[in-house]
Order: sequence, then C-alpha cells, then structure tokens
Amino acid sequence: MHLFKQIFVLYFLCLLCFSCNEPASNNCGSAWLGGEVVNPKGDYVIINRSRKVIDTIPLDENNFFLYQMENVDPGIYFFNHSEFQALYIEPGDSLMLRVNTREFDESLSFTGKGAPKNNLMMDLFLQNERENPFLPGWYMLSPLQFEGKMDSISANKKQMLREFISKRKPSDLFIEIATASIDYNIYLKKELYISANSRKRIYNEEVDIPESFYAYRKTIDFGNEYIRSYYPYYRYLSFYMDNLAFEQYKGKEPYDRDSFIHNYIKAKLIDSLITHDSLKNSLLRSSASKYFVHAKDEENEQKMLDRFLELNTNPRDQKEIKELANATIQLTPGHQVPNLKLLTTQNTVRDLHSTLKRPSVLYFWSNKSIKHYREIHTRAQELHSKYPEYDFIGINIDSHFKKWLKTVVNSGYEEITEYQFENFSDAEMQLVIDSVNKAMILDEDGTILNGNTNIFEFDIEAELLVYLNQ
Repeated sequence: MHLFKQIFVLYFLCLLCFSCNEPASNNCGSAWLGGEVVNPKGDYVIINRSRKVIDTIPLDENNFFLYQMENVDPGIYFFNHSEFQALYIEPGDSLMLRVNTREFDESLSFTGKGAPKNNLMMDLFLQNERENPFLPGWYMLSPLQFEGKMDSISANKKQMLREFISKRKPSDLFIEIATASIDYNIYLKKELYISANSRKRIYNEEVDIPESFYAYRKTIDFGNEYIRSYYPYYRYLSFYMDNLAFEQYKGKEPYDRDSFIHNYIKAKLIDSLITHDSLKNSLLRSSASKYFVHAKDEENEQKMLDRFLELNTNPRDQKEIKELANATIQLTPGHQVPNLKLLTTQNTVRDLHSTLKRPSVLYFWSNKSIKHYREIHTRAQELHSKYPEYDFIGINIDSHFKKWLKTVVNSGYEEITEYQFENFSDAEMQLVIDSVNKAMILDEDGTILNGNTNIFEFDIEAELLVYLNQ
C-alpha cells in the first residue's frame, strides 16, 4: 500500500472516531462517503437519490474521493461511475468503498461505519444475479415446483438477514429495506414466470396457474417512499403492470411489451394503481421511453404521447418524452432521414443525403468493442451478398478520427461505405440510437422504409425483399 493510500485510510479512520457513535439513534445529521475507483472511466463520481443528483465528486490524482453528506435522510442512495450501485446510508455513517470498473458489481466492497449493512445488500444483490441465469430452466417447472424453488431461496436469504439482525442490531428502516430487497426480487421472478407462461400460449404449452400462486400480490405496497427508486421494488412494479396489461388484451394480440396496445394500457394501470406521485411519474416515463425507442407507427406514437402528457405531472419528464417522441415520429416510414453531417475517410464532411445513391441500410459501430464491430461488418457483408441492390453504410459512433480510420484500413473495410458522425450527440438524439445493433432501411432518396430494425434479426431479410418488390 503506497504512502498516500495509508494517509487516506488513516484520515478516514479518524473520521470514524469522530462520527456519531449511537448506531440506532441517527442523531448525527451528516455522513461521510469516500473510497477508491480502480481503472476509472472518468475523473469524478456521482451520488444520486430518487433520480436527483446530490453531487458530483472529483477523483484526485490517486483515484480517491472523499465527501461529506450534510443533513442525511436515512435510506437508499446511488453511487455512479460508468455503472451504478445502491448504497444504504444513515446519519453518522462513515462509509468507504472500493470498486474496480472492470468487474464493477463483483468488486464493490465496503469498510467503515455502515459497511456491514452495505456488504449485506451487495451479497443479496450478487446472489440474485447468480440466480438469474437459471430462470429459463425454472420457467419449465410446474407452478407448484416453481413456487417451492422461490420459497427455498427466500427462506435462505431471510435466515441470513435474521442472523445479521441478531449480530448487528440495525435500524428498523434498514430491516424494512433489506426485507423488501428479498421479497420483491422473489415477487419479480414470479411475475416473470407468469409472463413466460403467457408467451407459451402461442405454442399451446400454457399451463394453468392456481389462484394461490398469486397470493403475494395482496402484500404489494404501491407507494413506498423509502424504496421507490430501489430496483428490486421498481422493477417488480413495472413487470407487474406488464402482466396486468396483458390480461386486458389477451386473446386479441400476443404478449408484447413493446407494442402500442400493451404500453397504452400499462400507462393507465400505472396511473390508477400507483399511489406515490414521484414513483408514478417515474414508471410512466420509463414505460413511455421504452415504447418510443421501439415504436414504428406515427399515429400510435401520437396517441401514446397524448396519454403520457395527460398522466405524467413532471415537467422535466414531459419535456424529455416530448423530444424523444418527436424524434421517433420523424423516423417512422415515409419521413425523410435527418440530413446529418458525416466525416469521410479523407477527413472531409459530407451530408447523409448525398451519400445515398441506391436503397441503403445504415448500421452503426464503435471501436470500443472489437468483437461487435467485426460481427456487424460480417453481417453487413453477408446481407450485401444476398441483396446487392442495397448499399450497406457503416457509421462509426466514436469521436476519435484517427483510431476509426486505422480500424477501417487495417480491417480492409470498403472506405467508400464507411463514415463517422461529425457530431454523435446530435446524431444519437435525431436517429434515436439506443443500440449498436440498430439499423435503418432507406430508399435512394432518403425516405425511411424502416427507421428502427435490428441488423442481426432474421426478419430483416424478409423486410429487404418486401421493399425491393414494392
């Protein structure tokens, strides 16, 4: 351990001595948060709570930070540095963390006053992450077998919590939040089982789920202030609303969380069931945002926007979703693709429209993932060999010209079909690039045929044929 780190730790330990020393009284109004970020991806960290930024804290030359939080309300906060993770902080805590960005969640650990609570929360989180890969197999179980599996998982975690409570004597609020973490992750898995079963209907494999399976829904709190931004609770409510929405159109259309009918019904359910205004607004915003980035029908998008503006009361949310909806509406079939500025491999500027000579497919890539840019170029070449009537235009979304050019040249890509956005932030907004697998199919004059497809999906081949035969 080098000298600076020793000094930093000693200083932090001194803070522990002068921090409040009544563990359950919460009489001290402030808390300290510090730590080290290994392999940082920026020069600062962010502390959030309930969608609001509390502060942006710079990292020093040794990648350490130290921050005093004044007038702390006990509860869930979020530490953000390229990724984010929940923290539990109470007045009087002096919490030190260490995280390596290469394995963010797996490496995050805590020391200092308040550390045992956060290490327990991380253990619960990581246990849940380890369970998730097994879910597809568990969906094949009968309802009774699946419920037995969930009961076993819940019992083990609650035993761990009981042992922690006996040893550490945490506050009532922490116990409530830790219990909610266990319960709502189990409830979420049950909702996912229900939706997986609903999707089996199209294969005639759906099974009858007994009424007793749904008993946990009677315990749901639809407006908990302390966990409203905590992901086990938040994600559960969203998936629960998904299943309730499907119940209203079941038999008319297949289960599709991205469809207009699903999200139109879901928005009304959120409005009628969620009792906490900020939570309601947040769920409405998340649902609308997800819908618009996948939407392809201008009339339905306008209906969805009208419903959102009617139900959401947060001006910032309204502004954000209006801008997103207006951008995605401009990407529906029949509109002209935005005439964005592109850099050529000769470092000259061209507008997008001037690059279009024939029907074209735009696809996007980044130097940040060698595996992805190789796969997407291979896919584009494969499609081009099958459908030579189309030009396939690769657009790099990075900002470093020389690195991009070097990749193009060394990889042997055709320079006349490779470009880089002059201003990716502007392009990201106008083209709603939410995924590097996104592709756009255009006519030779820049008219959008499909503004939001996936170049790796098998369905894109059928689309390309249909447009050729129109």
